[in-house]
Amino acid sequence: MTDKPRPQWAARLEAERRARGWGPFKAARRLYAAAGIDHPDPSQVKNLSRQINRHEKGEVFPSDWGSAYATAFGMDERDLFGQESTDQPMGTVNPSPIPDDGDDDVKRRAALQLIAALGAGAAVPPGTLEEILAGIDRATDHAVDLDEWEQAVYEYGQRIMLQPAGALIGGLTADIVAVGRLLDRSRTAHERTGLLRVSAGLSGILAIELGDAGEERSARIAWGTAHRAADASGDRELRVWTRGRAAQDALWAGRPHRVVVGLIDEAVGLAEGAATPGLARAFAARAYLAADVGDERTALESLNKVKDVAGRLPGGAQTVLAYRESQFRWAESYVLTRTGRSQAVATLERAIASYPAGSLAPIKNLSLMRAEALVRDREIDTGLQEAISALQEHPDYSAAGTGTLASHVLAALPAQARALPAARELRALTPA
Repeated sequence: MTDKPRPQWAARLEAERRARGWGPFKAARRLYAAAGIDHPDPSQVKNLSRQINRHEKGEVFPSDWGSAYATAFGMDERDLFGQESTDQPMGTVNPSPIPDDGDDDVKRRAALQLIAALGAGAAVPPGTLEEILAGIDRATDHAVDLDEWEQAVYEYGQRIMLQPAGALIGGLTADIVAVGRLLDRSRTAHERTGLLRVSAGLSGILAIELGDAGEERSARIAWGTAHRAADASGDRELRVWTRGRAAQDALWAGRPHRVVVGLIDEAVGLAEGAATPGLARAFAARAYLAADVGDERTALESLNKVKDVAGRLPGGAQTVLAYRESQFRWAESYVLTRTGRSQAVATLERAIASYPAGSLAPIKNLSLMRAEALVRDREIDTGLQEAISALQEHPDYSAAGTGTLASHVLAALPAQARALPAARELRALTPA
């Protein structure tokens, strides 16, 4: 116990909180919101509520939360704390690492957001770190490193095939915000073109992630931004890719066929016969559409066009921005399965073997195709168990077409098999 009176700032914090009718838990949520963290988990709220109690007792001065308190209470920070914060005895306050002059107010708030996010185990809000480091970058005449940004796009294109659905959304969003801020500043024509190209790549990969996570409306909006950025960059290969890949995603999202066909036609027109990954994807989408409606001739003709384009593309690592042999094998498997070709199962085996072991989402979808092929070959029990296993294993690793492919297995079942326990289990597992 101590006879030392409670500091005035501590009493003021409690008075302001009570005047608003907030309990410690509600106050904690308000502080997190003021620091840019909208969805703290319950344990984080509980921990901060305990810290608020210590603040109000005057045990610890809220150096790192002062700006959040002022924002939450709608007050000026100096009015809330007065000059008392400068009079704290050594050891009674946690010295704040955040600059505190008027010119650095934005950086101070950004630093608070960073500290709060790290302390809460939450994601760092987009743009926060860039704001903190902006002064140093200006002092060192930091130029835009386009090669570094292009490498970031390439890495996202690889990682998306190896991560659970939606795992990259936070990082992609933060990088898109950072690139957008760079574009807002005066840039040379070369830098602006390069940043637009990066924006298109990041937005397209974000659209794929959103679609895989089931956020179809957000995915559609992100694809629109990717189209516009690619067009503004003048990069033909990227313009074709943003249409060809978007056509595939639109098909899996169940958008109207005219939307899918429109994207395919745009991609083909923009390519002007040049072999690009986007053109291969556009022809693949056309093959899928035809196979789904039983137009076997168009499906196989389109598949041959995919093969021709893919054969003229360079090799390299797996990435959603490219079109490798494994992706052709995926397309071939889909068409042969949907058209009921006898070689479908053998083709699927080759396709699965062509993917790295960590590519769980593509392999899951190929397993569902194999389940459909087995059901079509009247190996009902084996096909149903294959589909159930595919959906139960690694449930976080799904792609936009997973639900569609599972529904194809159910649709291929003979009428007398639809009441089987395994069929009912598959129906319960199939994503909407």
